Amino acid sequence: MNTTTPDTLATKLAEAALTVLVRSCRTEVAAASRDDLEAACAAMRAKARQVIDQLLDDARAAPWVGEMAFHAAALELAQAGIAVLRRT
Repeated sequence: MNTTTPDTLATKLAEAALTVLVRSCRTEVAAASRDDLEAACAAMRAKARQVIDQLLDDARAAPWVGEMAFHAAALELAQAGIAVLRRT
């Protein structure tokens, strides 16, 4: 088994989720304190295991929707961060 593949997937997913977060909440991100940004990232990290497991399950069940499952996972992770930023 290629052990770098899960790490690469997680890294790409994190990059995609952070991109969605920043593009969706430009003003909130710009006005957020370091603690607020860390709280948003912590919420995303807390949800990551569940989201990655779902992504892998979806991709195994229907490989042709792998890219869509990846984007859905990125959006779900970003939503966790967005919820935290908009709460503060």
